[in-house]
Amino acid sequence: MDNDFNGRRGRLRGFSINRLIPNMLTLAALCSGLTAIRFGLQGQMKLAVIAIFVAAVLDALDGRVARRLGVTSRFGAELDSLSDFLCFGVAPALVLYMSSLREAGSLGWIVTLMFPMCSALRLARFNTALVSDTPPPAWTGAFFTGVPAPMGALLGLMPLMLSFEIEAAWPRHPVVVGTVLVLVGGLMVSQLPTFSFKKGRVPRHMVLPLLLGAALAMGVLASSPWIGLSLLGLVYCSLIPFSWMSYQRQARQPVAAGEVVNLRAVEPTPPPKGE
Repeated sequence: MDNDFNGRRGRLRGFSINRLIPNMLTLAALCSGLTAIRFGLQGQMKLAVIAIFVAAVLDALDGRVARRLGVTSRFGAELDSLSDFLCFGVAPALVLYMSSLREAGSLGWIVTLMFPMCSALRLARFNTALVSDTPPPAWTGAFFTGVPAPMGALLGLMPLMLSFEIEAAWPRHPVVVGTVLVLVGGLMVSQLPTFSFKKGRVPRHMVLPLLLGAALAMGVLASSPWIGLSLLGLVYCSLIPFSWMSYQRQARQPVAAGEVVNLRAVEPTPPPKGE
């Protein structure tokens, strides 16, 4: 009897469902990025952009779910990096190539290759930073290094999104799209500090204006989603100088002994998840 009980108990051992949930979300984001490429090949550019944004939502959820459930892992971080490379590096570049950059011939393809390479370099920089023996001060957790990959995809897709709303040919012109891709790729691999919006605190007197602004933004997104998303990208770009000034101000302040933070908090890639 004891042997039978021990045998049944041994067969129940393994990963719990909770440990698999973040992994499932990451794989769903990967599938959404691949589906965006499929829609691009079929000429359904609006659906392709929507699929990329669905991948961005899933990417934002998987790390938070893993932390809430306490099931982070190194395997999850590596899987997330691979998913980010495809969803926010390869997929946007191919969609833009098929919608406009192919008209520029070989030069358009060179620009297309540049964007996922910048994404890969950014992720490689993060993965190597994980093994650093000198973690940065705790206040750096409020900043990213460069523009995060999901936001980079949003900024890169802005010309295509504008073309969905306005009756003009210039947003899809290869010069416009190529210039935007080169600039965004440079921002992704740059050392510019950008706000992470993860650890910031809102003063009490700013809570109501912030909620009103969020409601206004939601209204714009609901009525004109492509214009709203483009405006969101422009607002983010306008905040980069302020993030740089805030970073420099924090850097000039003395750091208390032992005030350090894990490097995973510095980059946009979530910490290792239970995947």
